[in-house]
Amino acid sequence: MVNHYKSIVVAVDGSKEAEYAFRKSIDVAKRNKGSILNIVNVVDTRSFETYERASVESAQHRSEELLNGYKAQAEAEDVENVKVVIEHGSPRTIITKELASLVEADLIICGATGLNAVERFLIGSVSEAIVRSAKCDVLVIYT
Repeated sequence: MVNHYKSIVVAVDGSKEAEYAFRKSIDVAKRNKGSILNIVNVVDTRSFETYERASVESAQHRSEELLNGYKAQAEAEDVENVKVVIEHGSPRTIITKELASLVEADLIICGATGLNAVERFLIGSVSEAIVRSAKCDVLVIYT
């Protein structure tokens, strides 16, 4: 039996890999009529030594621009239900522990690697954390 996904989460961070994950999410959403495509960006506040208001606001603005651009692309390709979600904190935990529950995700799509090369090297990738802790299906896009 083939799953019908109702709530799809795609995690984007501006990287090439996230772009590929986004492209795949459009395909999946179109095949699953009536589904909601949740385009998510987590502003990694751990990178701010002190939560300087200007830095957080700048990151928030970049996130809004990124997500609004992706939303416009999805809608232009006839994806009917598109939501954008911006969260703050650690992408490794926010995506699976908070966000997936909030939107009742039954599929999370992400790129194999993202923008943060140091984190990948030192403590593992966000995609690895998602695969290990998600309570729903996960599709990791490798390029």
